[in-house]
Amino acid sequence: MCLEIRKLSIDDGCDIYEMLQELPAEENGFINSVNNKTYDEYKEWLRRSAKNSDQVGVIDGWKVPETIFWLLENNSPVGFGKVRHFLTDALLENGGNVGYTIRPFARGRGLGKKLLSFLIVESKEIGVAKLLLTIRNQNIPSIHVALANGGKIEKVTADKHYIWIES
Repeated sequence: MCLEIRKLSIDDGCDIYEMLQELPAEENGFINSVNNKTYDEYKEWLRRSAKNSDQVGVIDGWKVPETIFWLLENNSPVGFGKVRHFLTDALLENGGNVGYTIRPFARGRGLGKKLLSFLIVESKEIGVAKLLLTIRNQNIPSIHVALANGGKIEKVTADKHYIWIES
């Protein structure tokens, strides 16, 4: 098995689009805004997302720059991750720096753990020294993935775990 991570490109094609159609629009707090969109809407989303990655500061009063990555297994997309470049007060409470998901057919094989490890390395390249993951309490697999990647639980509320990872 050959695993690699690749940054989103405006040239990404049908293989990525098909994966995004398989992933739910929202699952355990992870938002996939391309689910149920047309191919043309997907291509426009790629353009906006690539531009967003290069932005500096807060965008539209609330959005921060984020970079999107694909996890590839033998050159086929099996996962999707996002790294926010910094956090606002709102994102410290709800969102964090990192989100990730694995394609349904590829789950249960440790790919989430590997994807997060790649995202930690990429975060350091972006200049993010410490990552916050806000994980819903019922999402036990993601809590285990974060802890396996060196995460330290800062607090647990009625609905979320707040886990920090040094990049």
